[in-house]
Amino acid sequence: MAKRGEKSNLRGRAGRMQGGRGSGRASTGAVRLWGRHAVEAALMNPQRQHRKLWATREGIASLDGELPADFPLEYAEVADLGRLVARDAPHQGLVLECAPLEELHLADVLDSQPMRPVVVLDQVTDPHNVGAILRSAAAFDACALVTQDRHAPPESGVVAKSASGALEIVPWVRVVNLARALEELAEAGYWRLGLAGEADATLGDALPAGPVAFVLGAEGEGMRQNIAGHCDALCRLPISAAMESLNVSNAAAIALYAAAAR
Repeated sequence: MAKRGEKSNLRGRAGRMQGGRGSGRASTGAVRLWGRHAVEAALMNPQRQHRKLWATREGIASLDGELPADFPLEYAEVADLGRLVARDAPHQGLVLECAPLEELHLADVLDSQPMRPVVVLDQVTDPHNVGAILRSAAAFDACALVTQDRHAPPESGVVAKSASGALEIVPWVRVVNLARALEELAEAGYWRLGLAGEADATLGDALPAGPVAFVLGAEGEGMRQNIAGHCDALCRLPISAAMESLNVSNAAAIALYAAAAR
């Protein structure tokens, strides 16, 4: 991304830019992204295939970069953009239609820098929570997000908006069998640490010195028994007794911070 005052080329795969990373298998067909951070990050991602950008002139001016002359761009009014996205979506004058990111396999993202944490979600289906977790994963330099293919939200504008650009940064690996993925993480040397409110040990006590994969379940139900059984240890956040639990995205952010602060 260019610094303020500079203009780079927002070219995506068409420009063969270097340094970006894809993230996961998404829904089939086209994906529509909206909002400045989500759209700008997608335009800068070399793994993205862009199909069309609808934008107001103010929206284009807000981008920290320049589109190539042949980019498929159509200027539109604010009301017209509102009809392209979910109701009341904060599009900020930018709506990008693109192809989903290509599928990744877990082995693709575990080969380098093993000290970077992995986040594993067990049936967390709220796209706002998944987007927020992606944002925290990017902020604390996580290696990847791992979810089950069937019980996680598809790649979408809601996830991308909540992730504030992190959808294009953090590899999102979707797997058929989450228990098998946890076994693969163990084989790669990761300590699988499940967050569970009923656990005796606290996060600080259970956090290892080496590579760690944080496993979090859906709010309310928590981790399934089989997934908890594939963790090396369970731990809880030392929150006040006055509060029963935290939102799963907040819990993920705290765990990732703890790993970064070791």
